[in-house]
Amino acid sequence: MGGMYTDLAEFYDATYSSKDYRKEAARVADFARRAGRSGGREWLDVACGTGRHLEYLSRQFHCTGVDASPQMLRVARRRLRGVRLLRGDMRSLRLGRQFDVISCLFSGIGHVRTLAALRQTIRTFAQHLKPGGVLLFEPWFSRETWIPGMVHLLTASTPNLTIARMSFSSVRGNQSVLEMHYLVGRKGRGVLHAAVTEYSGLFDRGTTLRFLREAGLQPRYLHRGLLPGRGLFIAVRPAVATRPRVRPRPSR
Repeated sequence: MGGMYTDLAEFYDATYSSKDYRKEAARVADFARRAGRSGGREWLDVACGTGRHLEYLSRQFHCTGVDASPQMLRVARRRLRGVRLLRGDMRSLRLGRQFDVISCLFSGIGHVRTLAALRQTIRTFAQHLKPGGVLLFEPWFSRETWIPGMVHLLTASTPNLTIARMSFSSVRGNQSVLEMHYLVGRKGRGVLHAAVTEYSGLFDRGTTLRFLREAGLQPRYLHRGLLPGRGLFIAVRPAVATRPRVRPRPSR
């Protein structure tokens, strides 16, 4: 992980200033209440970034945030008071406790890159869910929906800051590749240029659902998620473990 999540972390919120975190937090909270059966209010947000979703979720739930980037967590700590923020890798979390809700939003799951890492991450999430708890995560694109060769321009501006990001998409194996060039203009400080290449795993829906079931969860996929074209996975840990059915022995 690098670039936007390290050296450019202080500009992350300005870059995505048009994103409606309040509305998204309200939607995932509603999904969690509808699907969850654990009855508690402990919420773990993985790949929490600068804490924008937690800013709203923490008003309703007892929240913990985890991210792999110390720079992003530094920004989150300035925003959030009374929220436990930890540095950690989603593939290998060992927090020693379970939660009623686990979320991983804005396609953070794509950072695990490989199928083996995706399977391990889902197992880790399941281990941190209480019986009846619910997992919600927003996938990255699949191989079928990713479009190589696209050029995209994103711009954002505040009174003292202007950002322009030009990106070019390609594919390498089962990973998407985004080559991004940032121009960051700061009032009285000039213009910064940074080149960033970001890789994310392209995971198909069927494989993800299979991994969720293998982890002992009951999953479903919503086509209409938080962002167009991404969808949302919702998976519940059964409140009571079910034993495999044993066929009766035939009578002689």
